[in-house]
Amino acid sequence: DSAEASPSVVFENVERCSPNLLQMLLENISGLTVDADFTVELIPEINVAVATFIKSIDTNEFVKKCSQHERVREFKMTARLLESTRTIKAENLPDSISTGYLTVYFENARNGGGPVSDVQLFPEENSAIITFRDHKGNT
Repeated sequence: DSAEASPSVVFENVERCSPNLLQMLLENISGLTVDADFTVELIPEINVAVATFIKSIDTNEFVKKCSQHERVREFKMTARLLESTRTIKAENLPDSISTGYLTVYFENARNGGGPVSDVQLFPEENSAIITFRDHKGNT
């Protein structure tokens, strides 16, 4: 059901497409405007980009349009809905960060948070894995 569909779409194999080109391509396919209606985050380490729609659209339909689009095929990219998860990774954390601080920060509704069930700190990487009680609290 598209009412519960993720507002985020994952694009895989994006290395042949520059960030600006990808944004223009997504604007062309969606008819929307980057920054005002959606954002694009590149994750070069795993060769993907994530488009998150601020404006409510049928992301299932958007994924279908992308898979049929000539340019998306030309760049050999694939599109799929971002699956819901209860776990996120926070990176570039200060050395002095505590699990208590992270728990309170990620439970704060102003930060898009929700009830946290677990926080694992990895001081050597300056990162942490935060697990929420349900997938709605990790925006």
